[in-house]
Order: sequence, then structure tokens, then C-alpha cells
Amino acid sequence: MVLREREARLVLIGGGPERDRLRHLAEEVGVANHVDLLAFDPNPFRYMARASVFALTSRWEGLPGALIQALACGAPVVATDCPSGPREILDGGRYGALIPVGDVDRLAEALVGAIEGRTSPAPARAWARFETSAAVDAYEDAIREVIEADRTVTVSAGAQVR
Repeated sequence: MVLREREARLVLIGGGPERDRLRHLAEEVGVANHVDLLAFDPNPFRYMARASVFALTSRWEGLPGALIQALACGAPVVATDCPSGPREILDGGRYGALIPVGDVDRLAEALVGAIEGRTSPAPARAWARFETSAAVDAYEDAIREVIEADRTVTVSAGAQVR
């Protein structure tokens, strides 16, 4: 659908047991000349930083680190609104397009929009809360709250901290 609107390339990075099946599928549907199946790369960020759009088309996720990394690399993002992750990371669609899972027409429309520059990269606040320093600050705040409240907290092995 995207190729009906404009020239595009899909770049997939990584190996895995589905690689040959994906290559055959691309050939079968006639898009093999527009798909690059690259091997694992320890530095995928160089691709993310140059991408016109980063697409996360999952049916479910936990915490999709690649989505956060793409935001940090400055790539506009399009993601399916699957359970656990994209909606929270993209702040309900504020920092990237959220598409219902399985809605290929809206996915194609969002991808074309991003490729044509109609989707802006997210500001730093979109991913800043996922940086290590933000997590450490949150833990420190939680520890301070416990100490300041002078509560007894049960920790592992039944020990108590006061």
C-alpha cells in the first residue's frame, strides 16, 4: 500500500528463524526489491537516526526498548496500539502515530505521512523518563519517601528496614 503512494524501502535488522520466510514472502508479493533484510547489527542506532520513519507493528509488547531508542535517535515513529507499551511511551499518540492493531490502511497512511515529513520527531521529554538517570531518581525519591515517613518496610528474606 505504501508503494502505491511513493517510493520506499523497508529495512529489517536482525536474524532469526523467520528470516527466510520473510524473504520468500517479500518475493511472493512482489516487494523484494524494496526490502532489505540485514543481519544483526550491534549498532542499529545509525539506521534509526537516518530513518524517515520507525515502525513498530507488534500485536503485543512489554516495554518496547526499540521504540524508545528510535525516539531518542530522532526518528518519527508509527506504532500499533497493542497492549503494554506503545500507548504509554507515545503518550497516547502525542509523540508518534498510534494505529489500531491490524489496521493496515491506517498504518500505510501513517507511514506515508512520516516518509513525506508530516510527522515530526518527538522532543527529548518523550524518552527522557526512560533514561537511567530518571530511573535512579525515581528510586531515590521512593527511598526518601520511606525514610521520611519513618515506616517499617518488609524486604526480601523477611528482614525489616526501619
